[in-house]
Amino acid sequence: MVDPFFGNFDLASLSIWLFWLFFALLIYYLQTENMREGYPLEDDDGNLSVNQGPFPVPDPKTFILPHGKGTVTVPDLQPEAREVALRKSQKSNGFPFEPTGDPMLDGVGPASWAPREDVPELDGHGHPKIVPMNGTDNFAVVAGFDPRGLPVVAGDKEIAGIITDMWVDEPEQLVRYLEVELNAETGTGKRLIPIQLARIWPSQVKVHAIFREHFNNVPKTKSTNQVTKLEEEKICGYYSGGKLYAHESRQEPILG
Repeated sequence: MVDPFFGNFDLASLSIWLFWLFFALLIYYLQTENMREGYPLEDDDGNLSVNQGPFPVPDPKTFILPHGKGTVTVPDLQPEAREVALRKSQKSNGFPFEPTGDPMLDGVGPASWAPREDVPELDGHGHPKIVPMNGTDNFAVVAGFDPRGLPVVAGDKEIAGIITDMWVDEPEQLVRYLEVELNAETGTGKRLIPIQLARIWPSQVKVHAIFREHFNNVPKTKSTNQVTKLEEEKICGYYSGGKLYAHESRQEPILG
C-alpha cells in the first residue's frame, strides 16, 4: 500500500513556519520602506554615521504627487543644504550643542524647523487647507470668546498688537492661527500666532512664549491669504524657541 502524498507530513507545522517567514519578510519590507526619508544616518557633525542599522537603505523610488505637483524621488541621498548655527559644547559626542547666533531666528534647538515645501498644504480637492476667516463665508464664531479686536499681551506683559482675524483649517474645521496687527511700538505689518500658544480671555489674548520685542521678527507670510508649509514650520519654531530663548532666565533650571 502506497502512502498518500503528505500522508506523514505535518501541514500545521508547515503553515506556522510559512506564516513566520511571511511575517519576517513583511517586517523587513516595512522597515526598509520607512527608511526613504532621513537616511542614510549622520553623526553630530553631519558626516555619514558608521552605524546605519541592520537594514539597508532602499533603492530610490519615484512617486507621482497629487494635483499635478510632479514627482518626487526618495531617498535622494543628498544632505540638507542649510547650515545650522550651532557649535559643540564639548569635544566628545553626546553633549548638547550651543547656538552661535540668535537661536530663534536661526531655527535651532526648540526653534528648529524642517525644510518642507514652500507651498500651501492642500485638501483633497487641491485647495489650500488654511485660509483667513475673513476670506470665507463657511465659518463663524458660535461659542467661546471671539478674539478679534482684543489686544495681544506678550510674555513681558506688554501689548504687542490687536487680533484682526483667525485662520482656519477648512477640512478639519479648526482654528490654526490668530492674526495680529502689530502696534507702532512693536513693529509693522501682521503676523500669525499658533492657536496652541495663545490663551484667549474676555479682554485680551495672552502669548507667553515671546516678548513684545520679538513679534516684529516673527517670520512673515508671502501671501495675505495663504501660508505655506515652510512658513508654518518657521512660525511655529519661532514661538516654540521663545519658550527657552526669549529671556536668559528661561534657560536656567527651575528649582522647586
